[in-house]
Amino acid sequence: MCRAVLPAMREARSGAIVNISSLASIAGGFQLGYELSKSGVNRLTTSIAQSNASRGIRCNAILPGFIDTPMAIHGIAEARGISTDELREERNARVPLGKRMGTGWDTAHAALFLASDDAGFVTGALLPVDGGMGVRIG
Repeated sequence: MCRAVLPAMREARSGAIVNISSLASIAGGFQLGYELSKSGVNRLTTSIAQSNASRGIRCNAILPGFIDTPMAIHGIAEARGISTDELREERNARVPLGKRMGTGWDTAHAALFLASDDAGFVTGALLPVDGGMGVRIG
């Protein structure tokens, strides 16, 4: 997608790209393929930001942590052989901010900010939307 939109953005000398990565890209531990692919998204983001800033193009990425989505909850619960309620309880307990997973709206609000003029001086950012999970120690 980036390759497809960059020529038009370069011609217009403006634009904002918002990629979706994952907290697992910097704090994973058991999904190597997923973690590596999301780390690649991070590097793609920073590379595009650096090489296109002089053309007025911004590129940032969102790193969601535990987000309560049907795909995540049902898929993980099924893979682990536990109920969705049990999984939600476990995941909620691990989130420092409010002891609750985020929602799709949390990610959407971050994307709207990064795409907006309010973030006009932000490029190359890897924005955690994770309820503090990325800074948690212990």
